[in-house]
Amino acid sequence: MSEVSMSEAPHLQQIDLTTLNLQQLTSLKQQLDLDLGIFQDSLQTLKIAQTKFQESGSCLEKVTPAMEGNEVLVPLTGSMYVVGKLADTSNVLFDIGTGYYIQKNVSDAKEYFERRVGYITTQLENIQQLGLEKSKVRDAVVDVIEMKLQNQMQKEGSEHT
Repeated sequence: MSEVSMSEAPHLQQIDLTTLNLQQLTSLKQQLDLDLGIFQDSLQTLKIAQTKFQESGSCLEKVTPAMEGNEVLVPLTGSMYVVGKLADTSNVLFDIGTGYYIQKNVSDAKEYFERRVGYITTQLENIQQLGLEKSKVRDAVVDVIEMKLQNQMQKEGSEHT
């Protein structure tokens, strides 16, 4: 496995890793490590967003016409609340990002959150696949580095005898 190519990326060249010197291989490994770290960070961020959308969708299950007029705690900060009354249980207002809010009826809001969860799930799967590919390439680079180091040590050992 000294030749590496990305199966899903036909625009990339295939490289024979054994033709690279140790410095080039080490540099390639460092770049792959960096890329894998970025993928991990992206996965974490997407999982957090996915959880928030799932929680929002779940909360909508609790909003029923029978709750109208009930008292609820409205968060002002992460740890401070005021008492409020539900005036309209058929519509909700929610943040769609960068300070923009939208009002929808409860069933449309549920669909919105389901779509967002589906989209994020697809992105998670794509990034996981890319990460697997990068990880395979990194493993191949490490194998070639180890092979070159062993060959170099054998040469040095035979020169001293």
